[in-house]
Amino acid sequence: MAKQLSAGIVLYRKRETGIEVLLVHPGGPFWAKKDDGAWSIPKGEYVEGEDPLSVAKREFYEETGSELNGLCVELSPAKQPSGKIIRAWAIEGNLDASRIRSNSFSLEWPPKSGRVQSFPEIDRALWCDLALARQKLLPGQRVLLDELAQRMR
Repeated sequence: MAKQLSAGIVLYRKRETGIEVLLVHPGGPFWAKKDDGAWSIPKGEYVEGEDPLSVAKREFYEETGSELNGLCVELSPAKQPSGKIIRAWAIEGNLDASRIRSNSFSLEWPPKSGRVQSFPEIDRALWCDLALARQKLLPGQRVLLDELAQRMR
């Protein structure tokens, strides 16, 4: 069985009160009523042989509508409970979280209805300090925040 691989961006900005990171909330009916422990960094899957940093930048653009500029600092891979491995890069930057433009996906909804609907891959974004980010972020991605905080000291 092939390894599940994902690549993403931890976009951060420095404030007087500390570091803030950009999190995104997955769109679609499964995630609609989930909040704490449901948010993610912008990321997407890739296959061996693809350049993970290029994939991370492409996925960031597809999920936010924003291009990235700046120094990319590779973080340690985060192994998820599912076995998926996330490669991530920290990049300092800024964008208006209220203006994200995400790509969409199609899904038969409600299940077995025969009706196919389109949903945004990401329905909203949020800048938050590291404490709130730990609360909002999927548990398996929290190690990325730990490493970012350590590197910022």
